[in-house]
Amino acid sequence: MEEVRLRDRHATRLRIMEAARELFAEHGYDQVTMRLIAARAEANLSLINRYFGSKRDLFAEVIAEQGRFPGVFDEAGGDLPRALAEYVADRLTSPGDSVLVATLARSTPTSEIQEIIRERIRTAILEPLSDRLPGDDAEMRASLATALIMGSAQLRRVFGPADEWRREAVVDRLTRVFRACLG
Repeated sequence: MEEVRLRDRHATRLRIMEAARELFAEHGYDQVTMRLIAARAEANLSLINRYFGSKRDLFAEVIAEQGRFPGVFDEAGGDLPRALAEYVADRLTSPGDSVLVATLARSTPTSEIQEIIRERIRTAILEPLSDRLPGDDAEMRASLATALIMGSAQLRRVFGPADEWRREAVVDRLTRVFRACLG
């Protein structure tokens, strides 16, 4: 009986996370209510509060689990500029927004969650990148590379996918840009 409850709890939690992820991406933080999440997840509102606390805490968890950026560092091997260039090129040429990009684009103006977004960028990109760079100005160089990464998402959102660009040409050019930023 206890195992069934744990499985049900886990399944309910997953449904709530999936519903929140979809709704935040579709509508942004301000437009999504806990009741809307409960309805989409077919879950009791009190369970959402018990599992996640507040809407802000649920949003933070959704943001924390999104994105593959930490994998970029793991896969980089000895060529971090190239790995970053491949990541950005894939974002620029992909046919659709990632859930994270859509969520951030629709939610960024909300002051209640600015710190969550800043912290996610800091812990997922800026600090791990800075930690991999030698020298006193590592944080500045990591910040410049982070600006390129974040700016690519905005460019993709405004202009759509750069599907007419040859991916390898984009990767080659961006690799040179990242080498200049990080070197």
